[in-house]
Amino acid sequence: MPRSTYYTYFGDEGAEDKYAPLKQAMRGIQEHHRGRYGYRRMTAALRQKGHVINGKKVRRLMGELDLKCTVRPKKYKSYRGLMDEASPNTMNREFAADQPNQKWVTDVTEFKVAGEKLYLSPVLDLYNGEIVAYQTDTRPRYTLVGTMLERALEKLPADSKPMLHSDQGWHYRYPDYRQRLKEAGLEQSMSRKGNCLDNAAMESFFGTLKSEYFYREKFESIEQLRAGIDDYIRYYNHERIKMKLGGLSPVAYRAQAA
Repeated sequence: MPRSTYYTYFGDEGAEDKYAPLKQAMRGIQEHHRGRYGYRRMTAALRQKGHVINGKKVRRLMGELDLKCTVRPKKYKSYRGLMDEASPNTMNREFAADQPNQKWVTDVTEFKVAGEKLYLSPVLDLYNGEIVAYQTDTRPRYTLVGTMLERALEKLPADSKPMLHSDQGWHYRYPDYRQRLKEAGLEQSMSRKGNCLDNAAMESFFGTLKSEYFYREKFESIEQLRAGIDDYIRYYNHERIKMKLGGLSPVAYRAQAA
C-alpha cells in the first residue's frame, strides 16, 4: 500500500473531531427551535454565539448530523371578500416600512382540532414582522377582531398613526371597526377582491405559523392549541431570527433600531 494512501485512510484514526463543539452547538440550536432552522438561519445563530463559520460548512455539517429543516412548504389560500363598502388598496403591495408603527397588516385564519375550530386574528408590523397584538376565539364573531384592534391600539405611541391593511372580510367593513380606526386616526386599506397576494405579508406569517408549529404537532383540545399559539408567537417575536433583519428576531431588531 502506498504511504500516502495509508495516511489518508488510517492516519487520522483516533484523532479528535475538531468540529465537535460546533456540532454540539448545532444540535442544541436545532433542538431548541424544534427543527425549524435551515442552514442559513443555523449559520446566523452560530455566528451570534461567537462561531466564525460560513454557510457551506454549516450545510455540510448539518448533512453529516442529519439535521434537516422539517418545515412544510408554505401555501397561499385566497379569500373572496365582498366589494360592498370596501376601502381602496392604498397599501398596493408596498410591504416595506422604514420605521415601527408605520404600516400594519391583519387577517383572520382558522384552525381545526378534534372537531372544533379556533380562529386567530393578529396584527403585524411591516417594519420588523413583529406581531403587535392578537386575539383567539372559537367563533369568528366581531369581538375577535375588535379585541385584537383594541390591544394593538393600547401599544401604539400617541404620535403614531399607521396604515392598517386587511382583506375585504366583513369584520373590517363592520361600522364599529371603521369608527374605531377613524377615532384612532388610522388609515384603512383593503386588498382587491379575491387577491390574496395583496395581503401577502400576513398570509406569509400564517404559512410560517402553520408549517413551523400547527402541522408538526398533535392536539387533543382547542385549549392546548390556544396555549401553543401563545408560546409560538412569543417565540416568533423574541427568538426566531429572520435573515432579512440581519439575523435578528423582530423584537431584537426593533430594540437595535431604537
